[in-house]
Amino acid sequence: MTAPTSTQRHLLLARRHDVLFVTLNRPDTRNALAPEVVAELAQAVCLAKSDANVRAVVLRGAQGFFCAGGNVGNFQARLDADVGAHDPVAARNREFGHFMQRLSALPVPVIAVVEGAAMGGGMGLACAADLVLATADAKFALSETSLGIIPAQIAPFVMARLGPRAALRLGLFGERVSGDAAVALGLVDALAADSKALDALLAQWLTRLCACAPGANRALKPLLRRCGRERDNEGELLDEAAHLFAACMRSEGAEGIAAFREKRSAAWRRSFDAEAVRP
Repeated sequence: MTAPTSTQRHLLLARRHDVLFVTLNRPDTRNALAPEVVAELAQAVCLAKSDANVRAVVLRGAQGFFCAGGNVGNFQARLDADVGAHDPVAARNREFGHFMQRLSALPVPVIAVVEGAAMGGGMGLACAADLVLATADAKFALSETSLGIIPAQIAPFVMARLGPRAALRLGLFGERVSGDAAVALGLVDALAADSKALDALLAQWLTRLCACAPGANRALKPLLRRCGRERDNEGELLDEAAHLFAACMRSEGAEGIAAFREKRSAAWRRSFDAEAVRP
């Protein structure tokens, strides 16, 4: 049911009811996205993708702060390096983009749980999630342009979540938003008054999630992503959807329909409480 918490160098990992909890654990840097942190996040994403029993990924930051974005302390070393045939600044930036692509493409739901702030790349992490929960006072900002740089690798994910008008507003003006404004922009799906209430809110959403069949969710999320990109191939997509439907019907569908008829919980149903979701 509940796996013991394991500690990597820069992350805390825990597995409960086959939900993988991934907590950024560099509070001394406000959980900034140093290269070694991103490398461990990439390993966690690979684990979630390769293990068919993983039902969801929950991203959070340790000690009440989600993520301060890129580690500015590392920037100077990259600038001092010889450009040569390959620009090290561009190469390291693109490495983060590869990770963002893998995170966004996970076939399982990703939930970002934001306290404190999600700045720059931290906001990018939130935008790549399928559900964002936050405390009412949590701050979100695309802070890059105030440093003379741009939110390069997170731009597609910010645009996909917010749309062009809101992405331009936050990117070009460096505005910090929180609470109801973040909800209105589409950054946040649900708010909690404080961290204690946020734990309870996360538990509610995970309980809802775990009322849904894990295999069906793994089939649906990639299909919906393709539907958003490939409208010109609608007939082909619907053909594929029919085969996915049949595969689900012959596996989890049999149990789900039986549970409905017998007025009982399906075998995959699990419940969470606030204590179970705390880092």
